[in-house]
Amino acid sequence: MSDEPLRADYAELLRRRALTEDAARPDAVAKRHAAGGRTARENIADLVDPGSFIEYGRFAIAAQRMRRDLDDLIARTPADGLVAGTARVNGELFGDERATCAVLSYDYTVLAGTQGALGHRKKDRLFELIERMRLPTVFFAEGGGGRPGDTDYPAVSSLDTRAFKLWAQLSGVVPRIAVVKGRCFAGNAAIAGCSDLIVATRDTSIGMGGPAMIAGGGLGEVAPDEVGPIGVQEPNGVVDVVVDDEAEAVRVTKRLLAYFQGRIPARDPGDQTRLRSMVPERARRAYPVLPIIETLADADSVTVLRPRFAAEMVTALARFDGRPVGILANNTMVMAGSITAAASDKAARFLQLCDAFGLPVISLVDCPGYIVGPAAEAEALVRRASRLLVAGATLRVPLIAVILRRGYGLGTQAMTGGSLHEPVLTVAWPGAHLGPMGLEGAVRLGLRKELEAIPDEAEREERVRQATAAAQENAKALNAAQLFEIDDVIDPADTRRLIIDTLAAATAHAELKGGHRVVDTW
Repeated sequence: MSDEPLRADYAELLRRRALTEDAARPDAVAKRHAAGGRTARENIADLVDPGSFIEYGRFAIAAQRMRRDLDDLIARTPADGLVAGTARVNGELFGDERATCAVLSYDYTVLAGTQGALGHRKKDRLFELIERMRLPTVFFAEGGGGRPGDTDYPAVSSLDTRAFKLWAQLSGVVPRIAVVKGRCFAGNAAIAGCSDLIVATRDTSIGMGGPAMIAGGGLGEVAPDEVGPIGVQEPNGVVDVVVDDEAEAVRVTKRLLAYFQGRIPARDPGDQTRLRSMVPERARRAYPVLPIIETLADADSVTVLRPRFAAEMVTALARFDGRPVGILANNTMVMAGSITAAASDKAARFLQLCDAFGLPVISLVDCPGYIVGPAAEAEALVRRASRLLVAGATLRVPLIAVILRRGYGLGTQAMTGGSLHEPVLTVAWPGAHLGPMGLEGAVRLGLRKELEAIPDEAEREERVRQATAAAQENAKALNAAQLFEIDDVIDPADTRRLIIDTLAAATAHAELKGGHRVVDTW
């Protein structure tokens, strides 16, 4: 090393760079740690591959020179509270090119993670680069929303800020994952809400307006943690995955991001012969579908999304032979697996996500149909149920359908892209039954006049039982296969192999057509 003294300009650079690091603000860092949180730079360091982060705008400061001393702003508002740049994530799995991503994080130790004038300009810059470079993006979105205290720019409304438009415009262009810990309000919440997936810690509160905005609107005094707590935002579907802390949030985020980065070496699955007995023979006996999904997929590859929202429909990301896929499944443990308005919203949006980013879809069907009746129609069922039909009918990625047990009515058609012949493969397990509606209901409807003519109730119900048994015999999957309504009836133990081989055939030469697709926020 040279003994020559540092040039003044280089020494000044080192001094200023040091002021942007966490070590320059020990009090702020200690306060954050005492609250159970990590700093923006700590989260980014945990997420990205070592040495790969290229930061943009590290020397930006809060636009408050008219009211604060410059040295104070440099010391206390590094990066204007938004750390942002490009990096590699999961490089050990995908190599440098496929692992390259954009990473942004509001810094809650700087003015409560609020959105400043230079921070908005930084986002504009990054969002345009993300679109140009097609970079998957992770955004740590915690913060209090817009910052009213900036003084260096003339503004009346600040509604000409372009960041929200540019971020929303990335829908369907690149996968975007928002990570939230603690309080996330107003503009920060909009950033999270426009994302494709949201990972949030249990102490999170997300709201389109924070306590100050709520009070300012004359809506009363509300504590920050009561605005939109996880107890509300998980079952209502806002949050996709709930975790205990930021360390787990980063682990889950890396896992989610990997589904969109491509194939990895396959992991051995579970014993496939177990599938032969995982679905009860009795049509009305409920069973958990997640063990079936986990048995079919590569070991330890399944991530369930929005598990407490519309639990009658399971949506999950997984891998088959290392290939990332989306999985749709009816959950007979809730509403007998019927498709509700909320389940249709959940499934339709999930199909859009898979379609936008090239993930084939596996549909595991055990569906008695759409839920119906006056209460269901009050939920705008006609429109919301139709979302799933439209999303399935416009899929560009391969769809494979497996009828596990029951496949009745329009609900089953919705689960199979609109028709049993829309998937690239439609198969059924041996105990499956198919029909235009629930069999007993079809009997009561079709034989209504005959049944009304039977005065004795016991005799009438025996007639229903006999007719239903005959309908069940006719509705067997083997009979449907004889008429080529489905492609095959299979040994459940062969399901995984058939899925893997069919996906290989379906993706060998086909290309996605139809251009850019937007992923609905809901």
